[in-house]
Amino acid sequence: MNIRELARRSGVSTATVSRALNDRAEVSEATRARIRRLASELGYAPNEPARTLVRRRSDTIGLIWDSGQEARGLHNPFLLGLLTAVRAALSEADYHLMLLTTAAPHEPDTAYVQAVRRHNLEGVIMLTTPPDDHCLRTLAASTVPCAGIDTSYTGPLTVRVSSDNAAGAEAAVRHLYDLGHRRIATVTGPLHLPPAAERLAGYRRACAALGLGVPEEYVVEGDFFLASGEAAGRRLLALPEPPTAIFAAGDQMAIGAMHAAADAGLTVPGDLSVVGFDDIDAASLVRPALSTVAQDQRALGEAAVAALRDLLDAGPSAGRREPEPAPEPPRIVPTRLLVRGSSGPRR
Repeated sequence: MNIRELARRSGVSTATVSRALNDRAEVSEATRARIRRLASELGYAPNEPARTLVRRRSDTIGLIWDSGQEARGLHNPFLLGLLTAVRAALSEADYHLMLLTTAAPHEPDTAYVQAVRRHNLEGVIMLTTPPDDHCLRTLAASTVPCAGIDTSYTGPLTVRVSSDNAAGAEAAVRHLYDLGHRRIATVTGPLHLPPAAERLAGYRRACAALGLGVPEEYVVEGDFFLASGEAAGRRLLALPEPPTAIFAAGDQMAIGAMHAAADAGLTVPGDLSVVGFDDIDAASLVRPALSTVAQDQRALGEAAVAALRDLLDAGPSAGRREPEPAPEPPRIVPTRLLVRGSSGPRR
């Protein structure tokens, strides 16, 4: 079945069929409905590459995902859940998703911009990308609409989407303070990444507001993965005056700190209270279940897609509009504290 046969059976021209299937105003609603119904009955599917050329739209969003950890064999379950949320939000908005491969070191700085134009993409979602990548910086500074989830890139048509990392960290510290803890340490993520830096800032802000001193040795940098949390936990618990509570900036690190406590013969939360960040599936499966600051993955995915749609609604498709005079404000998604068994009153 092709468009000519559909036009013949509909009793109209091929141009009318094309206009009807593309919801053009020149065709009456009754004619559009009749042609669409017949197309469905006959199993007609439009030639998408041809439609893209005519409409100059692909209804496809590019995704760049490079946490920089896959080469080490490490996989963050929160990021996998976030990818699923982005895909679902795009599907609900009737967009397709194209995964763009990571630019190789020898490629030009414009590699991503060229890929967007070559595939006629509407825009790009950048997900937890490396913080210092020339190709990504060029993309963010271009006229391609971009939404970056937990990225540091800025540009005239680049919107940052993030959880309220600082507020979530503050809530965790206040929770531990209310339980009677005064020696509260933290295990951070890599501090060159915005989420890690923001969670540390929230931790410090809450400690200052509550009048808690933060010894330098109470801040230990991890990498968001379990082994670094376990190593940090051992280091903290070996201090002459060890903390009675640990706020870890990621659930895997928090679970690692719980392992370190068990290895030291300590109980959680009896001897050490632990709070994480993310609410990955494992947080509710460990025993005791992990108290954590939950990020709303679905809301993050929806916020990224909504940000892109706002940019697209404001002008022509990707790569064909002049830059805005000022960057878009960030989209911040609230977090919430989930209190479970790993945090309890200080003994």
